[in-house]
Amino acid sequence: MIYLVLFFEFFKIGLFAIGGGLVTVPFLFDLAEVYPWFDAKDLADMIAVSESTPGPLGVNMATYSGFRAAGVAGALAATFGLVLPSVVVIMMLSKLLKKFRDNPMVCSVLYGIRPAVIALILFAGAEVAKLAVTDWETAGLFVVFFAAIHFYKRSPIFYIIVSAALGIALKLGQ
Repeated sequence: MIYLVLFFEFFKIGLFAIGGGLVTVPFLFDLAEVYPWFDAKDLADMIAVSESTPGPLGVNMATYSGFRAAGVAGALAATFGLVLPSVVVIMMLSKLLKKFRDNPMVCSVLYGIRPAVIALILFAGAEVAKLAVTDWETAGLFVVFFAAIHFYKRSPIFYIIVSAALGIALKLGQ
C-alpha cells in the first residue's frame, strides 16, 4: 500500500512541479506535514544530499524520500511517480509546441507560469534557509558563499567541495 501512496504523491508532484527540482521542495514540505516519512528538518539534509549527488534534484529528492519511507522499492515507486508525468507531458508537448509555438494563447500561458515558478523556487530557498542558517556561523558562511558565487563564477562542484571541507573543519573543531 505504501508503494501506491508514494507513487501517487510523487506523481502529483511530478505533474505540477513545473520549473525544475527546486520547485519540488514546497511539495515535500507539504508531504512532511502529512506523512511520517521525514520531517522538515530532514528536508535540509535531503536537499544537501540530493544537490551533492549526480542527477536532477527532483529525481534525487524523490528517490531519497521513497527510500526513507519504504526502502529500495519505495525509492523506485517515488522516482517512477515523479518522472512519469514529465515523460508523458514532454511527449505530448513536443508535438504540440512545434505546431502552436507562435499561438498567442500558448505564449500567454507560458508568460503567466514563469513568475509562479520563480515564486516557488524563491519560497523553497527561503524555507531551506530557515532550516540551514541556524546560527551566526552558518549565516556568515551563507553570506560568504552567496558573495563568492555571485562574484567568482566557478563550477558548482568547486563550491560543494569547499563547503564540505569547511563543514568538516568547523565541526571537527567543536
